[in-house]
Amino acid sequence: MTMIHPDYFLLMGIPGLEDYHHPLSVLFCIMYILSLMGNFILLFVIARTTSLHQPMYMFLAMLAIGDVLLSSSAVPKTLCIFWFNSHEISFNGCLTQIFFIHFICMTESAILLAMAYDRYIAICYPLSYVTTLTVSFIRAVIAISLTRSTIIIIPVILLLRRLPYQQSNVIEHTYCEHMGMARLATADILVNIIYGMVIIILTSVVDLVLIGISYFSIVRAVFRLSSTAARYKTFNTCVSHVCVITLLYVPAFFSFITHRISHNDIPPYVHILVANLYVLVPPMMNPLIYGVRTQEIKQRVLMMFFGKRLG
Repeated sequence: MTMIHPDYFLLMGIPGLEDYHHPLSVLFCIMYILSLMGNFILLFVIARTTSLHQPMYMFLAMLAIGDVLLSSSAVPKTLCIFWFNSHEISFNGCLTQIFFIHFICMTESAILLAMAYDRYIAICYPLSYVTTLTVSFIRAVIAISLTRSTIIIIPVILLLRRLPYQQSNVIEHTYCEHMGMARLATADILVNIIYGMVIIILTSVVDLVLIGISYFSIVRAVFRLSSTAARYKTFNTCVSHVCVITLLYVPAFFSFITHRISHNDIPPYVHILVANLYVLVPPMMNPLIYGVRTQEIKQRVLMMFFGKRLG
């Protein structure tokens, strides 16, 4: 059967909030600029500071790269829609955007799992930290994360390409999403829906369960410490990571759930706003969280901009 694909789709922005597109564009632009600045500063500090060439900060650098790519995959097109009424995106361009957004999200989930494992070894088995989290281990984590994301996302693209799109080419969103594009097809999309659920289970759910197991072990180890000060200090090393996990997973699961709830219960603009915050807030907040809570990063940034250390 010959598949019928449109030459382009029309991204409509945020239906229901058209009168607020310009104010939202200013907010999105500021957040995007802050995310780029914050993550590039974080990468520069880690690259230039030898004492930060440790597994935890290497994973943090990977997360920063992912954040830059994630926001850059969606926000520029969103701003073009708001500022220039540039609604068109080619069929292949839409598939490319879907690939990168999902690919980066899956990879970041794997990185957060690796960071949880780093904290687990550092707290529960500190004497074996250096021998366990080696350069080879970090390279293996990168390779496995990228390979897993690629293997999982390619079927999504193939499943979308197989569908015919013979009626509407209007996507009520600011960027292309898997289910948003699939629902325009004039064919059964049950396979797409099922595979979308499989993706969530194989990535976010599995990663989150493993992260939870790691932190359960960490909490047990911390409560064995006799000193309250030691407990506080140990817990404090995990707070940044927990904040970043929350920022990534809460909007991701909200978006997943709202795709499967009637629009009569949740207005479409709520889902679209959350989807935009998902590609804006974590990339903007992650460097701030680690910059504020990590003393050495904070000191290096102050030296960079003010030429002095914090007193």
